[in-house]
Amino acid sequence: MAAKTASLFAGRRILIVEDEYFLAEDIREELERFGVEVVGPASDVSSAIRMIDVDAPIDGAILDVNIKGETVFPVADLLMDQGVPFVFASGFDPGLEARRYPGFVLCRKPLKLHEIAEALFGKGRGSTTM
Repeated sequence: MAAKTASLFAGRRILIVEDEYFLAEDIREELERFGVEVVGPASDVSSAIRMIDVDAPIDGAILDVNIKGETVFPVADLLMDQGVPFVFASGFDPGLEARRYPGFVLCRKPLKLHEIAEALFGKGRGSTTM
């Protein structure tokens, strides 16, 4: 499983949008072990949007649904417009609004990077909850 995860992530640039510092750093460190160049982590929506504009190209993104009391949906909209795959990460159900994103994947916390790699870049892309 680790080899497949590494091959899916190898050479990719992944944006992390997560407002919990220690969780964001854990995700960053794990992704870097798989050869990912991490963009961010962004701890708020406006920083994430700025990173997308400045640090392009981005190959994929991990988006916490609730960032400092606001939804991450403006970031998801921008990524979707640019054709960048993303997953929502949450310990909670993001609600019906998230379902407006075709092919969205909700990865439940605690995150499993092999599931995220498959959702972003594998054959298993599609609407689901992991």
